[in-house]
Amino acid sequence: MAEYDRNAYAPYATGMGRTMSAAQYDQGLRSYMLGIYNHMTIALAVSGLVAIGMFMLGTTTNPAEAVGRVAGQLITPFGRTIWFSPLKWLFVLAPLAFTLVLSFRWEKMSMGALLGTFYAFAAAMGVSLSTIFVVYKLGSIAQVFFITAASFGALSLFGYTTKKDLSAMGKFMMMGLFGLIIASIVNIFLKAPMLQFAINLIGVLVFAGLTAWDTQRLKEEYDVVAGDETLQAKWSLMGALTLYLNFINMFQMLLSLMGSRNE
Repeated sequence: MAEYDRNAYAPYATGMGRTMSAAQYDQGLRSYMLGIYNHMTIALAVSGLVAIGMFMLGTTTNPAEAVGRVAGQLITPFGRTIWFSPLKWLFVLAPLAFTLVLSFRWEKMSMGALLGTFYAFAAAMGVSLSTIFVVYKLGSIAQVFFITAASFGALSLFGYTTKKDLSAMGKFMMMGLFGLIIASIVNIFLKAPMLQFAINLIGVLVFAGLTAWDTQRLKEEYDVVAGDETLQAKWSLMGALTLYLNFINMFQMLLSLMGSRNE
């Protein structure tokens, strides 16, 4: 979709029949996008703090408190429960359950309930991500995180500012995402290292493309909610969920490709 100078058109009619000046529109768009990035950043912080907290509770430096050793880490009874017992599947699948609830129920939820569910999802994701601190070296995790953050920022900025229509690329990336899901399920049974390497490599490219496309899509969809504060707040939160998932998936795949493992 070609860009145009909104300041040349005032008043501006939104997709829901509301009319506002170009200056009001631009201010609202900035507020809307800032809300998306703020929610996403807070969710990442929540996930990170929860993951670190779970790691601290799940490991120890005192052999007397340990019930096992994994990748050089002494594991506590709590760590064994959340990472190695059958209960681990509850923590693995909890983020997916929250995502489904948010995806299918967000329109019917109050803003307070939506916020609570979103940040509960971020916390659940933090529990699921806590295993990376057992598998990978802390310095390696930090390095890959900053690489992901820099890449994500550049890609999102490109999606926001480009005048090119990225919808065709977005559809292609969505097909690639479905292919990745199928390949990942197959590799659960095959356990083929080369296939996993290919999944991670292609996955980085897919989520990089989705980041740019989703940013452009979210920017353009502001037309639907412009002037409706309640709807704008909800869409902002759901946009944050989309970008958060892109970031986390790109981070995990880059970590699998570049991370240094504990021995």
